[in-house]
Formats: sequence, C-alpha cells, structure tokens
Amino acid sequence: MRKPNYDKYPATVIDGNIFQGWGEIRDVLASKLSEKAVLAVDCYTGVYEKELIDELSLLQPAEIILVNELYKDEKVIAEMTERFMTDDVLFGYVTNLCLADYFDSEKLAAAQKKVSESNKPVIVLGTGAHMVAPEATLVYVDMARWEIQQRFRRHEVKALGIDNRNEAVSLQYKRGYFNDWRVCDRYKDSLFYKVDFWLDTHIAGQPKMIDRETFFKGIEKTSTKPFRVVPFFDPAPWGGQWMKEVCDLDRSKQNYGWCFDCVPEENSLYFEVNGVRFELPSVDLVLLKSKELLGEPVEARFGKDFPIRFDFLDTIGGGNLSLQVHPTTQFIRENFGMYYTQDESYYLLDAEEDAVVYLGVKNGVDREAMIEDLRRAQRGEIVFDAEKYVNKIPAKKHDHFLIPGGTIHCSGSNSMVLEISSTPNLFTFKLWDWQRLGLDGKPRPINVERGKHVINWNRNTDYVYEKLRNHVTLIGEGEGWMEERTGLHENEFIETRRHRFSVPVLHHTNNSVNVFNLLEGEEAIVESPTHSFEPFVVHYAETFIIPACVGEYTIRPYGLSEGKECVTVKAYVRF
Repeated sequence: MRKPNYDKYPATVIDGNIFQGWGEIRDVLASKLSEKAVLAVDCYTGVYEKELIDELSLLQPAEIILVNELYKDEKVIAEMTERFMTDDVLFGYVTNLCLADYFDSEKLAAAQKKVSESNKPVIVLGTGAHMVAPEATLVYVDMARWEIQQRFRRHEVKALGIDNRNEAVSLQYKRGYFNDWRVCDRYKDSLFYKVDFWLDTHIAGQPKMIDRETFFKGIEKTSTKPFRVVPFFDPAPWGGQWMKEVCDLDRSKQNYGWCFDCVPEENSLYFEVNGVRFELPSVDLVLLKSKELLGEPVEARFGKDFPIRFDFLDTIGGGNLSLQVHPTTQFIRENFGMYYTQDESYYLLDAEEDAVVYLGVKNGVDREAMIEDLRRAQRGEIVFDAEKYVNKIPAKKHDHFLIPGGTIHCSGSNSMVLEISSTPNLFTFKLWDWQRLGLDGKPRPINVERGKHVINWNRNTDYVYEKLRNHVTLIGEGEGWMEERTGLHENEFIETRRHRFSVPVLHHTNNSVNVFNLLEGEEAIVESPTHSFEPFVVHYAETFIIPACVGEYTIRPYGLSEGKECVTVKAYVRF
C-alpha cells in the first residue's frame, strides 16, 4: 500500500491582515461603524443570517435593517421566478433576473432615505445591503456553492427572497443553480472593488475576516501561478473505495463516489494568511481575473465561465453508474438556456481486471424497441437488458473514452474514472439505474422522454471503436519524454495531451487555461523558466490549474519520483 500524499487543503500562501473570531472582528467593525455611522454587511445566499444578526447586534447599533424585509412579497418573487424554476423536478431555465428585480421600490427608497438621514449607528444586513447604503463601510459575507449544498441537505438556509427550506434538496439546488447563484454572482461581480472587508463564515462560529488589500493580494498571486482549488468528496449510490485510500478519506464512510477538484463555480479557494486558512468561492477568481486565468481567446468565447471540468468517479468496489446521455448543444440551449453542453470523456486513472465502459448503441439497434424497453423498465415491468442495446467495452488503466453530447454511456463497476469535460454539470438524462435507489432510499429521477430526443443513434459500435475509444496520436518524443494526443472528439472544444516523462518537459499555455492531473508518479514540480512564480509541487491524482497568463513552464519528476517516469494529462481549449 502506498502512503497517501494527496493534499486535501491546497492554499495560496500570503501575508496580510486577518481577524479571527467574532470578538476580534467586532472590534474592527466597531471602529468603522463609529467612523461612518453605517455598516453594510452584504451577503451571498446561503449564509447563516441568524448568526450574523446575533453577533453583530452586540455592536449595539441604533437599528439593524434586514434587507430581505425590503424585498417584494414572497408570493410575488415565486411568480417572478416561476418561469426559471419550471415544473421539472431537476431542470430549470437560466435566469435573466438581477438583484434589483427583488426589491420593492418603495421599501428600498424609504430605507435608503432613513440610512442617509441617520446620525446614529446603523447596520444594514443581507443580500443587497450595498444597494441600501452605498456610502457605508462594506463587508461582504461570501459563500461557496459546495457549502451551500451541504446546508440545503440539512434544510438550514432560505433561498433568495423565498423560504424553501422544507422543499426537496433537488428543488433547493435547482433554484440555486438556475436562479439564485446567477443573480448573486452578477451582483457580486459589481462589488469587488467596493468591498472593504471579506468575511468567511463557512464554519459556523469560527469566522475569519480579511481586508481589501489582503483579498486582492491573494487574488493576484493565485491568478499568476499554478494553483489548486479545494477538492470536495461525496458519496454516491454506486460509489467505491479507491479514493478512501489514495486521498486519505474517512474510512468509516460507506463509500465515496465523487471528487470534484476542478469545478471553480462550486469549489472553494483557500488563502493561507499568516498561517491561517481563509475560505472563499473559487469563482471569485474567475469573475475577477477571467482574462488572465482563461486567456483572452477563451474569455472571448466563454465570458466569465471556467469551461473545463475535472472530477473523479470512483466505482472500485462499487457499482455501475446510471446509463445516461447528455443533451446536444441545440437541446440544452432551447430547453435550459445554456449556450454549450456537457461534452465529456472518461480517462481510466485506475481499473480492475473486470472494468468496463458502456458506450454508444450497438450496430443495427432497433431504436423504438430500445426506448420502449427503457420505458417498461422505468415502470418496473422488466429489467432493462443494457447489453442487448449498448456496447460493453473492456477498460484498462490509461484508456480514454470520448463522450460527445448525445452519446449513451456509463462507467461500469471497478473503475477509477478521471472525467474530463466541459463545465455544465447538471445535465445528465438518466435512462436506466440498474434497479437501484438513491442514497435517500428513493428512486432517482429517470429521463427517458428527454433522453430519446438527444440520443445520437449513429454513435454505434463501428463509430465508437473508430472515433471514441483510445483515439491516440503521437505528437512528439525524445530522450525521457513522449507527448500524445488523446482527444477529445472533434465535436468537443477541449484538447487533451498525455505526457510520459522522466526529465523536465517544457509546456506553453498558448493563450488558454491549462488543467492537469498527475496520473502516475508520487510527486512532480511545476517551475517557471523565468522564475515568475514559486516552484509548485503536485502529488499523485491531484488536479491543478495553470493560468493562461503564465505562458511557458516546465514539469518534471520531483521528490520520491525523481529518476522515475511520471504521467500527466493536460486539457485546454482548442481554437
């Protein structure tokens, strides 16, 4: 057994001003409150509002104005957002609302007047506080989406303008994904250079606060060097045991199916300030430094979206993933308001001898019969015979299977998949779930009727073996190194390159963000030929990001791997 060296708490190390605990934070804010008489505490959705009220009320302001009391009535907000929520249990439509749409204009104007005329200490608290008190000292309480999801599961936090705590977790997530988070991100993007203090309340009762200078010091440093976001791990109905050992996770848990270690919209980012970890959403970096991080051509195409996703699917000692299909670009645009789809691929980081991947339909398949059998299986009348209709392909370590939208697929049991894909991460149409219940003990939603509209029936056996399985091309080689192109499919915008090396390898970002995983080797080190950033050490199975602005850099075996061969896979946006 190898000793785990996977770093679950990667951080950008900086010095600066950090304040810990409510007592110390209140001392700082008390001086600001006395200076300006008004303190605006703005919030992302999902924060514990009661904790903020309880702790900040100890500052003894003359009044605390709660922003959510200035919103339109909850019924009006429900009607306003209904078209984005739709009546589907999973899928909505991307909102075009902004935070101003939530306010009752008369209530907002009255509150603005009260604040501007007050000569006593006032705290304005909640999402939109800056709109009420634009001249006040501004504190922003940020929150990463992954932590919000944990709070959804515990039914602890309200949605934006609506108390939906008693709804199913899937509906809370849907409202966040399609509406609330997008409204809050647009609003937050307008505030970055106005915020005086950033408050981290991800761990209840253990707040930390940094000032504007420290925040931007962390952002600037992270955007100009290799970095990692904070990985998060989650169980799954099909989850396995591999990550427990390699990533040193809680052995008492039943399984871990997912690891998301490059989904900046949902992951956190750590700044280690004077030895103390400060947590913030990694999407802040994308919003603030999209050009430097993504590269100008990528930003021109995707805006402030991080377009590449890396995650793990662990089925070693587990079960098959659901048989599924992702929508085509046209379908996702028309039905959900997204402008690109979830094209993806499976890279086999590890595999047992019996590992398989289900991919594409068989030659000559009867599509009507297959859809009808899926419907009957959904009704519980039959057990769907997947092998009758779908190719079951033996899989081994370092195989790469390409899965453009519209291709039926799933990983079988006993596979450790590195999923390399485009970012939209909700749009999976499950067709068959192997007679299995979800972790909540209920059947997971099946989407045969949606799936039938996007299945590409031409992705058959011949097509899969010619175009989608181990489509590897040698790019170049020399003493101690080899570079191969492993995909993705020509319909997909992501290019992947695999490097095998025992000597330093020179890379160039070529105006695109580069995303890597160390597939083999205990350690490797990323270095700048011009010493523009500090050497950056990565460990086996870790995903790391190279901002486009870095330009040239090298990667070589390091530490326990010196003199041995390492293997990386690199993804970037092809032009």
